[in-house]
Amino acid sequence: MAVQLRLKATGASPGIASGPAYVEQQPAPPAVPNQPSAVSGHAELSAAIEVAIHQLESLATEADAESSDIIDFQIEVLRDPTISEMASARITAGDNVVFSWVGTLDGYIRELESAEEEQLRARAVDILDIKNRVLAALSGTPVEDFPAGSVYVGKDMEPSRFLAHNWSAGGGIALYGGSVAGHVALLARSRSVPMVIGAGPFALASGQEVRVDGDTGLIVLQPGRDRPLPARSDSLPMTAPVADNGKQLTADGVQTLLFINLNAPDEIRSIDPSTTAGIGLMRSEFAVTSLADAVNEEKQLSIYRHALEWAGGRSVTIRMFDIGGDKPMPGLAAASDLRGIRLLFARPEITRVQVRALLRAAVFGNLRVMLPMVTFPSDVDNMREIFREEAAELLGRGTPHRLPPIGMMVEVPAAALTLDEFKTADFLSFGTNDLSQYLVACARNDIDFAGLRERSVPAVLRLISYATKLAGIRPLSICGDIAGDPRWTGDLLAAGIRHFSVAPPQLPAIRSAIVGLKSDGTRVAGE
Repeated sequence: MAVQLRLKATGASPGIASGPAYVEQQPAPPAVPNQPSAVSGHAELSAAIEVAIHQLESLATEADAESSDIIDFQIEVLRDPTISEMASARITAGDNVVFSWVGTLDGYIRELESAEEEQLRARAVDILDIKNRVLAALSGTPVEDFPAGSVYVGKDMEPSRFLAHNWSAGGGIALYGGSVAGHVALLARSRSVPMVIGAGPFALASGQEVRVDGDTGLIVLQPGRDRPLPARSDSLPMTAPVADNGKQLTADGVQTLLFINLNAPDEIRSIDPSTTAGIGLMRSEFAVTSLADAVNEEKQLSIYRHALEWAGGRSVTIRMFDIGGDKPMPGLAAASDLRGIRLLFARPEITRVQVRALLRAAVFGNLRVMLPMVTFPSDVDNMREIFREEAAELLGRGTPHRLPPIGMMVEVPAAALTLDEFKTADFLSFGTNDLSQYLVACARNDIDFAGLRERSVPAVLRLISYATKLAGIRPLSICGDIAGDPRWTGDLLAAGIRHFSVAPPQLPAIRSAIVGLKSDGTRVAGE
């Protein structure tokens, strides 16, 4: 029997994936042709850059807002005259076009890799992506995809390769290097693709079975195995979706409700609404790709209406734009200390458009509106007044609308500790990602954040337990990463949580966890 080899890495995106390894090989540079003149070299490079830009623009047409921002960044770099001028100077000096491009970009990449800030080091792979895409255009060979359902193994992974791949068949990512602050890690988390980073070089053959555990940061190898590894007992079961309308009883008969988190609007295409109680968190900032979309009332109405009609009367909670700070929107200049509801108040020309779209969408289903980054009770009161004002305007124009319930994210520690004072919030939902960040005083792009977030879970759970007692009888849910981790389901039940909102792939694991637990969080005898 082959012996499993377990490698410790760092989880960058939660979840578990098993499959044949696709081991990335460093691409060979295109053959270096004889270059008769600098003029032809300049023209060749210019044409290759345009091909790369066209390819990225094609990717952007089917991308969500988060992915589009990444692609836009790469296109902006390709169009930066500084880089092309540096490469052109090398060509003029007599270098071949390929050597000129590689020499220019490699210098840029080395500069980023040696930066002190993790966020800058993480951008090195974006420049590597650009470099390889232009090289592929110079050689006339497309960037190679890898088999669906496989686990990508390599030093790092380019964002455009992630976006071009079809992840619907499963699969995962295991990187020798990488960064939790990198664009691929961000994309993997938003699309529920299990990913680990920082494993260091390890021997693995393409096709060899490998398991990636993004929850614990483990990579499990089994030499010579030609069948999938058995899944861990706490992995996501590969069974048909359960059509229970999101209702799940604990072992002692207490009902819980399971909702889904939604990023891109098209994510619901493959989800059967009968498997969930509805949408517990729709991150509306991911549904718009630009500032132009943010002030397009009709486009937003269409997006929200689509989600409500899919839900068929089930609850749909749409969070207003959580932008600003470390979540910028292209084209929107704002002070770095403004985020969430503070930025919404500072930019009424954006806020009132979204409010009108939400008011109009409410007539098409069971809509609830959630406010992001609320800190003080007046935040809820002032936003509720904006809803009333815009509702009055719509009434005056004879436009159908409805005033939905307005609740709040509980993600700022100051709000969690004073929930009894938020009398006008119709419902509450714990956002554990930001609670963790602010409790440990660490930015999400900090290299230590993944470890600190894991260590902060007991403090987050203690804060949630205290806050639920202050919440009174108002509807209460949880929608952060902890909600989708079965290790903490018992603690959340013990704290009084009965409504869970998780990424769709996490539903089976949380459903299974609840079955084996009593409503006080204790396990059933024999479990």
